[in-house]
Amino acid sequence: MMAALAKAISRATRTSVDVETVKVLVIFSGAGLLLSLVAAMIYGQPLNAALF
Repeated sequence: MMAALAKAISRATRTSVDVETVKVLVIFSGAGLLLSLVAAMIYGQPLNAALF
């Protein structure tokens, strides 16, 4: 799966992308998503009340 994703990115950007680079990107993207979800759960209620 990672090899196919790396190959697709390589074809789309026309640069050489190896599997390790894709793994690092996926890990950091997942960590950022998790952090965003936690922040939304903690600060979601006051932010929602302030907007409406």
